[in-house]
Amino acid sequence: MDDDDRVFKALADPTRRFLLDLLFARDGRTLTELESELAMTRFGVMKHLKVLEEANLVVPRRQGREKLHFLNAVPIRQIHDRWIDKYTSDNASALLDLKHGLESDDT
Repeated sequence: MDDDDRVFKALADPTRRFLLDLLFARDGRTLTELESELAMTRFGVMKHLKVLEEANLVVPRRQGREKLHFLNAVPIRQIHDRWIDKYTSDNASALLDLKHGLESDDT
């Protein structure tokens, strides 16, 4: 499995997307903090974090006795640049041109 596939797999699950949203809101959370936001077992949260770590979307770091989890948004940006941006820029421009044309049409 290549890096893009790992990122897509990680982002496909709503629980993993929620974990990323939590880390976006406040980075550097412990497993206990993340677990408290979800209605699932500690083991379940650990499994989701493992998938996110394998996709390089979450980076764990030990700080004393705690393991903190940090968001790494770079792989998401790479997916955006590779798979989203090129498919939307021309279409978005065409739709904006159409919108302006229709709004300026006096008929």
